[in-house]
Amino acid sequence: MKLVYFNDFTLGVIKDGNVVDVSAAVQGVPHVGPHDLITRLIEMWEAYRGTISELVDSSQGVPLGQVRLRPPLPRPGKMLCMAGNYMESGTLEEARPLNAFLKSPASAIGQGDTIILPSAEASIFEHEAELAIVIGKQAKEIKAENAYDHVFGYMNFIDASARGLSGGSPSRDTFYPQKSWHTFGPMGPYLVTADEITDPQNLPVKLWVNGELRQDYPTTDMARTIADSLEWATHILTLDPGDVLACGTNHRGLGPIQNGDVVEIEIPGLGRLRVDVSDELNRDWPRETRAQKEER
Repeated sequence: MKLVYFNDFTLGVIKDGNVVDVSAAVQGVPHVGPHDLITRLIEMWEAYRGTISELVDSSQGVPLGQVRLRPPLPRPGKMLCMAGNYMESGTLEEARPLNAFLKSPASAIGQGDTIILPSAEASIFEHEAELAIVIGKQAKEIKAENAYDHVFGYMNFIDASARGLSGGSPSRDTFYPQKSWHTFGPMGPYLVTADEITDPQNLPVKLWVNGELRQDYPTTDMARTIADSLEWATHILTLDPGDVLACGTNHRGLGPIQNGDVVEIEIPGLGRLRVDVSDELNRDWPRETRAQKEER
């Protein structure tokens, strides 16, 4: 099932290119806002899945082109992002040390929204195309063999990043100023339940800027699998329903984003997420990927 928020954060399900309003089916879910509704629904999914399915089966919905899609998780409780978690298409001899960072939940945006580049003096702003895992039930100190029991679903995710904000100290951990600016967490357009994705560990991830393919890599290139990442992460912090684990990216296709750009990411089964880029300073960087720069 493909869950979405649309228009004024109405909960919907995608059906044959249409979106069906399923808010009537979830009226019994206690909540104080759209962010709370989707989190509670994920936690109580088995109790509501049947009712939602019945409503979808009996409704035609409205064409997607007639609605405005919103981020499927308007404000996740936690957004944990794996760092350096790919073998870079075989160019690394060994995996990098395990690492991750917390990205601000307030950075979440959705389909058709805009990444706004801040005035901070970054050396470059880049896109990172990633597969994101959405947690379905509390995960604390879990084992890899049980990891998928805790997965509710999957999303496209773009980890927008500002580089060179070390404050003059190359050794300083700069994940916070790099990653957590407002609008730096595009996700969606859908939250796809796990039963629709046969093998998340074998998916092509593609990202385009202005129609030019930049990133094109498979999730088989992960240094640590989804299951291993979840085991490691949940021995450090507890992941709750509705939390996000982004699996990291292959860096060879990373390149600049700048004013006026259109960025699109697509992973099979998860739809295509499109966002714009705005920079009031209209800064400019060479249009090349990291791999192209290395070759040059």
